[in-house]
Amino acid sequence: MFEFITNNEDRGQVGIGTLIVFIAMVLVAAIAAGVLINTAGFLQSQAEATGQESTDLVSERIDVTSSVGIVEDPAPDGNPENLSAIRVGVSGAAGADQIDLNKTTIQAVGPNGQATLTFDQDGSGITGPSGIDPGYFAVQDTSGNFVDSSEAVLNSTNSFTIVFNPVNEPFGDGTNAFGESDSSSLDIVSPSGATTSVELTAPDLFSTEGEAVRL
Repeated sequence: MFEFITNNEDRGQVGIGTLIVFIAMVLVAAIAAGVLINTAGFLQSQAEATGQESTDLVSERIDVTSSVGIVEDPAPDGNPENLSAIRVGVSGAAGADQIDLNKTTIQAVGPNGQATLTFDQDGSGITGPSGIDPGYFAVQDTSGNFVDSSEAVLNSTNSFTIVFNPVNEPFGDGTNAFGESDSSSLDIVSPSGATTSVELTAPDLFSTEGEAVRL
């Protein structure tokens, strides 16, 4: 019923085979453990990055505090029909860190198409809305001074006004400016990708040259 191994050489061969199988199993287990550890580390890093991006999308957002238009002055025949400036007041959302307006983009849709607007690098060299080039916006501080890129940074204690030239597309057509009854929409995208949407609608009738009208 039972067989006994009496040959010492046969007994050694069986032991070596078992050892080889054991070592192979240990190696496979070690490799599998390494893969699991690396995968767990990658997933943790990815989860942390995703969590930070989600937090930024909520907190690194630009709040719009006001939107007004400045009626042209002087107006042809004393009958104002267009704006000379579009002004959108902005501040950082509650809990936001510094937001660089120089790296902020604005997706604008208006009576004359759509455009992606970026910060005008002329900055402090701009003297008025008419000096803002097509495809750009400018930024004023609370004193009404146009600022350059190094100063256009929102934080918890300051605010700015984003200024558009209403003659430029998509607000105007290069000759005629954004005017009575015209409407436009803005998507203000912060550097983190957080988006704030704004709808601008001019009144049906302007009555006073140089007045500020709510959009």
